[in-house]
Amino acid sequence: MSARTLPGHTAAETGPTDELRVGVIGLGFAGTTHLDAFTALPGARVVALAGQEPARLAELADTRGVEHRYEDWRELVARDDLDIISIGVPNDLHHPIAMAALQGGRHVFCEKPLAVTGALAEEMVQAAREADRVLEVAYNHRRRADVQWLRRHLDSRPFGDIYHARASWLRRTGIPGLGSWFTSKATAGGGPLIDLGSHVLDIALFLLDEPKVTSVSAVAYNHLGSAGRGGGGKVASQRLDFDFEVEDFASALCRLDNGASLQLEASWASYSKAHEDIEVDLLGAVGGARLHVDNYSTTDTLTVYSDVAGAPTIAKPQLRDPGKHHQSVIAEFLTAIAVGAETPEGQPRYEGHYGEFALHRSRVVDAIYQSAAERREVEVPQ
Repeated sequence: MSARTLPGHTAAETGPTDELRVGVIGLGFAGTTHLDAFTALPGARVVALAGQEPARLAELADTRGVEHRYEDWRELVARDDLDIISIGVPNDLHHPIAMAALQGGRHVFCEKPLAVTGALAEEMVQAAREADRVLEVAYNHRRRADVQWLRRHLDSRPFGDIYHARASWLRRTGIPGLGSWFTSKATAGGGPLIDLGSHVLDIALFLLDEPKVTSVSAVAYNHLGSAGRGGGGKVASQRLDFDFEVEDFASALCRLDNGASLQLEASWASYSKAHEDIEVDLLGAVGGARLHVDNYSTTDTLTVYSDVAGAPTIAKPQLRDPGKHHQSVIAEFLTAIAVGAETPEGQPRYEGHYGEFALHRSRVVDAIYQSAAERREVEVPQ
């Protein structure tokens, strides 16, 4: 049966009239997570899947009921019946795939980071704006139940002016593949800062109500990775036969346009606590909070600090996180498409959903890397 064309969308060959047709590119963790989230949600149907590992491609397509399979992403994007392209591949491919998809009139859901550089990210946002299509980025950790609770709590300004925040994602031994694309500067764009740090940067800016980072002063090191340590396996006894081109630890002091500051840290490997920790601290004039996620814990992660009758008080909200963060962000992505599709003809349908907030995060990451390399404070382009 043939489906009507949704306002502002391409024509779909089959499926219910309100169903968006999705093509997913990528067979690793990110691509599989996108695939499963789209499959679980109403209003969308994955009809095409692309990836370079034939056995994995067949397995995922068969078990998820995806009819069309491609080993070359270009063949998938060339289809004229897709509404959405979902990108879950190495970082350097985000830009070419997104540009092809947006210029072809598709909405794009992209794994973070938006691109390996701020300049390429800006091209993607401009393409989304010109095509008037949604460009969403998978900053899924802000959808945690504890982060969402704290964001709602902050609406009443219980802490007064928040003057400083700390955000970190630290691993003891967590380099995701020594010698893989993750440790190539050209392919990944950087190390834990662009990989993990961009997530906690997003959480912090989200909680602080989206201030702009105006300048950064940063350092970056790669003592462990360059020696073959930190990958979780046997420590290398001699220099590796590949170049470790990215950092394994980065730290930056970020100045914000509201006068506050943010200390950001990210590591794949360090001689520190054995666990993997995500932390965000908020310091306010009359209160504060600490988010501490130990090894992806889902309970007992949030502490709120205040004074009651002049005495220091600690509260621990009892929350449980369901862990469906990718599903949440994709549900919001689908909602943005549906709402925009109802906008009258002749007006921008998706204003505010062109990936601008992710562009700012890419520019901050760029500035941190520049600051670390040049050993000076660097302004963030606005």
